[in-house]
Amino acid sequence: MAGPQPLMLHATSVAVDGRAAIIRGPSGSGKSALALQMIALGAELIADDQTCIHREGNDLIVDAPDTIRGRLEARGVGILNAPAAGPARAVLVVDLPPYGSTPNAPRLPPDETEDLLGVALPLVRGVDAGHFPAALHLYLKYGRSD
Repeated sequence: MAGPQPLMLHATSVAVDGRAAIIRGPSGSGKSALALQMIALGAELIADDQTCIHREGNDLIVDAPDTIRGRLEARGVGILNAPAAGPARAVLVVDLPPYGSTPNAPRLPPDETEDLLGVALPLVRGVDAGHFPAALHLYLKYGRSD
């Protein structure tokens, strides 16, 4: 019996030490901007705006379509060339709300997961706060204490 078919998501993905975050949200929500900030902190670009996802055993692997590999949109600047990391294992889904607004976000959010291709990944909801890119970078590098 064949496994789930690969997915193409309207999402940006970045990785730290081979551990990737899938950043989702509607157009204009700040996916590329968040990726730029994380890259400035040392993350690597996997894909901007379109992320390919496939399952290998119990892992989800993210990669870029060849047509956009190593390209990142910076609003007001244009399409930038960026070093492209190879495929990476997804460990986190980040959902950004429209236009970066998250009123009354909890300091310690409840544990949530998102199921993609039959694999449950932790889900973090984006907050409009200066620390958010650094917090995600640390999450990818070291995980979260539960």
